[in-house]
Amino acid sequence: MNDTNQGFGSLRMIEDDGDGETVATMAPLAPISMERPDAGAPAVATDGGGGTHTRVLIIGSGPAGLTAAIYAARADLAPVVIAGYVPGGQLMITSEVENYPGFAEGIDGPALMAAMTAQAERFGSRIHNLDVESVDFSERPFKVVAGGTTYTADSVIVATGASAIWLDLENETRLRGRGVSACATCDGFFFRDKKVAVVGGGDSALEEALFLTKFASEVVLIHRRDEFRGSRIMRNRAASHPKISIRWNSQVIDVLGQDKIEGLRLKDSQTGAEREEPVQGLFVAIGHKPNTDVFKDWLETDEKGYLVVHDHTLSGIEGVFVAGDVHDHRYRQAVTAAGDGCKAAIDAERWLEASADEADDAVASAATDEAVPVA
Repeated sequence: MNDTNQGFGSLRMIEDDGDGETVATMAPLAPISMERPDAGAPAVATDGGGGTHTRVLIIGSGPAGLTAAIYAARADLAPVVIAGYVPGGQLMITSEVENYPGFAEGIDGPALMAAMTAQAERFGSRIHNLDVESVDFSERPFKVVAGGTTYTADSVIVATGASAIWLDLENETRLRGRGVSACATCDGFFFRDKKVAVVGGGDSALEEALFLTKFASEVVLIHRRDEFRGSRIMRNRAASHPKISIRWNSQVIDVLGQDKIEGLRLKDSQTGAEREEPVQGLFVAIGHKPNTDVFKDWLETDEKGYLVVHDHTLSGIEGVFVAGDVHDHRYRQAVTAAGDGCKAAIDAERWLEASADEADDAVASAATDEAVPVA
C-alpha cells in the first residue's frame, strides 16, 4: 500500500516485501538545480501557441527520460518532460558514478543528472517539476494531468523508473552515498578489501553478495529469517563461498557512524538480543518498486508490477512507449536506461511520421472519392 499519492516522484511509500512485513521506499531527497513552478500557479507547457499540447510527452526525469528528451528535441519534436517534484531518478542518491561512459574520473550522480537536464533543455525540451496525478490513454491525443494542468500529447514515453525499497532507518537515509547503497554493481568497486553487509534473503540479495566478493574482504549476509527465499542454486553458492558469512534471524535496527558507516546494530528476531556488527558498507537488497501506480489501469504489468514491453519499447497502446527501469528489473543501470530512452524517442519519432503519412493518405483518398467525374 502507499501512504502518498499514486504519481511518480513520491517521497515515501510503504510496501510489503513478501515476508509479511512492511518496508519503506524513499525517493531521492536532493533536487537538481531546475526551476520549480510557483506553487500558486500551474505550469503550462508551451507549444509555440501557448497551449498544453505537445507531440511527445515524456514522464520521468532519470537517465531514460532525459535521454529520450535529448533525442526527441534534436528531432524537432519539442518534447515536454513531466519530471516530478523530486526529479533526477535514483542517481540523485548516488554520490559517485564511475561506470557511466565518458567520465574517466567519475562524476557525482546529481551532477550527471544536472548535465543531462541542461543538454535536454539546450535542444528545446521543456521540463516541468510536477507529479503526474492521472493519465487517460483511451484515445489520441493522450491526456496527462500534472500539477492541476491537463497536458495532451500525440505520443507518450513512460520513463518513471523504480524506487529502491529501504529499511526506513534515519541513519540509513543520512549515510546514503557514504557507505549505504542499493546497488552492488554500481558501488561495489569502492569497497575493495573492506568488510561489507548485504541485507535481504532473495535472489537479488544473494547475487549482490556474490558480486561483492570480487572486491570486499568479507561479506556479511543479514536475513531476518532462518532460511533464504532465493533459488536453491543461489542459496548453495552463497552458503559455500569462503568470503560470505551469514547472520540468520537478524534485523538491522540502526546504522552506525557519523560521516561514514562504521557498523550496524542488529537485533535477533527470536530472542530480541541486540549486538553490533562492524562493517564499512551496507547494501540494501530487499527489492525495488516500479513507479507504475498511475498507469495500472492502462498499461500491462508483470507479476512484480513492472510495465511489459513489446518489440523493444512498445506498450500495448499505439503511441505509448516505455523506457528504463520502469520495465527493466534485470539490469537497472544508468547506461541501459539511457539506451532505452534513446530507443523510445526514435520509436516515437518514427511512429509519429508513419501516423502523419497515414493521415495524409486518408485525406488524399477522401478527396479522390469526393471528386465529381467530368461528363
